[in-house]
Amino acid sequence: MAGGRDTLAVLPTGAGKSAIYQLAALIIPGPTVVVSPLIALQRDQVSALLASGVDAAEANSHVKAADRRHAFDDLIAGDLEFLFLAPEQLANPDVLAQTVAARPSLLVVDEAHCISSWGHDFRPDYLRLAEFADALGRPPILALTATAAPPVRAEIIDRLGLRDPLVVARGFDRPNISLAVGRFTDPDAKRRALLDRVAERAGRDGTGIVYVATRRTAEEVVAALVDRGVRAAAYHAGLPAARRRQVEAAFAGDDVDVVVATTAFGMGIDKADVRYVFHHDVADSLDSYYQEIGRAGRDAQPAEAVLFYRPEDLGLRRFFAGGGGVSADDVRAVAEAMEELNGEPAVDRLAERTGLSRGRVTAALTLLDDGEPGEAPEEAAERAGEEREARAKVQQSRVEMVRTYAEARGCRRKVLLGYFGEPLDQPCGNCDRCAAGGDTSGDGERVPFPVDSRVRHQIWGGGQVMGVDGGTLTVFFDSVGYKTLALDLVEAGDLLSPE
Repeated sequence: MAGGRDTLAVLPTGAGKSAIYQLAALIIPGPTVVVSPLIALQRDQVSALLASGVDAAEANSHVKAADRRHAFDDLIAGDLEFLFLAPEQLANPDVLAQTVAARPSLLVVDEAHCISSWGHDFRPDYLRLAEFADALGRPPILALTATAAPPVRAEIIDRLGLRDPLVVARGFDRPNISLAVGRFTDPDAKRRALLDRVAERAGRDGTGIVYVATRRTAEEVVAALVDRGVRAAAYHAGLPAARRRQVEAAFAGDDVDVVVATTAFGMGIDKADVRYVFHHDVADSLDSYYQEIGRAGRDAQPAEAVLFYRPEDLGLRRFFAGGGGVSADDVRAVAEAMEELNGEPAVDRLAERTGLSRGRVTAALTLLDDGEPGEAPEEAAERAGEEREARAKVQQSRVEMVRTYAEARGCRRKVLLGYFGEPLDQPCGNCDRCAAGGDTSGDGERVPFPVDSRVRHQIWGGGQVMGVDGGTLTVFFDSVGYKTLALDLVEAGDLLSPE
């Protein structure tokens, strides 16, 4: 990084990602701009830097206009080492002009998975970061994230326009977190089992998080826990911002035993003694699941992650996985509006003209940028439809990988780590399958296609081997996403060949 090379660092929560960009910034002469999606996270980072004697400031919408002007003046004068910006601000011409004037020597993109529509927290405003970097004179880019499977890494690199990047992806294993899945057929029995488990843990050591799929479920589970005397609070996007801040403060101060939350709760949480993360409902992908259970045991002490699983629960995730991506109608509308505005790409003007949200307009602009010069609106719309269909197939495959994890016959950690391309040679000894003696696959396991190697299927085309587990090969195919293949059938039918 200090040599000026673009870098993507994928390291688990608590592994020191902040220290990486802080050290790089202090070594490279000149100011550093950090793009971060959460204002609370920006504030924490600025406070920590100031406490260490390093000049830093935030310039987001929650900061007074006078303080923002002062921060930019200091940045331009060379009196400020770090300036933190939210991605939404990059569409503001004044913010861009002042940032360009400061000539930053390093651009840090925190929570970089937000740029990937394969990721679990997609933010359309991240899609303009490559354009932003070009406007700054293309300083070195350091992209940081706690979780990104190989397809997500590839999109981060592509969307940010990273040049010959150094990719550091390691340390996904969190051996102090025990992994388990409870399987149910009756939804009421599943709910009772989760309530019993939380009530048993409450008030013992540390706190916990329960993840649910909907706001309604969050409220129902909290009400049931409160009836059992558990100090529980709900957290979801339907709550007022003031209430969400109250819950965050109560969680940080140990004033609640457990937070029952949708995926709106989590990013930026810095609490070391979360002792358990339970999932009342399945996550939408193993990317999301890994990120969520990674909030447990950050103090390296024992913690547990339990998925309360009904195969039928995957139906909701499959339904949502069928959409995603910008629609053909959105792309056509934006393309036509650009023609009417003589090619003006201003997001706000296009949103006003089309009636679409800023996020949809931004996503449509990105897809239009991917097209050929002079591409007609109808051609762009057709391409958007094809891309949407292909994306739906891959998203569906990601849901199926959750099933693979939940129904694993061997070591669960091997399945989870294999999804991220990190092989585990032996069973972990800290999951329910290992405890039941269900994994002997570490002994003499056949590996005809090494992990990370490229292969070609007769129908699905090229792909990357993600993991080998108990006679099963997991491959991410570029055209259809994740597939699990029986090694016996692969070899008998000569289905795969090295690429």
